Amino acid sequence: MSIILKTACLLLMSNLFMTFAWYGHLKNLRGRAWYLAALISWSIALVEYLFQVPANRIGYGELSLPQLKMLQEVITLTVFVPFAVFYMGQPVKLDYLWAGLCLLGAVYFIFRS
Repeated sequence: MSIILKTACLLLMSNLFMTFAWYGHLKNLRGRAWYLAALISWSIALVEYLFQVPANRIGYGELSLPQLKMLQEVITLTVFVPFAVFYMGQPVKLDYLWAGLCLLGAVYFIFRS
């Protein structure tokens, strides 16, 4: 498996946990105290960092720092949109497509050199 693919897979796992840590409590812990939601979110975020830190360390030798960040941003949107639509019940918006196209442009400019 290539370094970039390993990095992308680890970042994908990281973003799954990150998205739930940041937003899952909005659905699952609405009636609970904020500090309980924070503790649970921090616990989930710890798992997220167990994927994110190795991903960045593995990918940094093959990718530049801006490329690594752009890869993470594209993966974040790829994870967030299905999460928002299917898990949180948000409506599908054409704005998701436009945001994705803007990111594709950013990917082009970061990776073209």
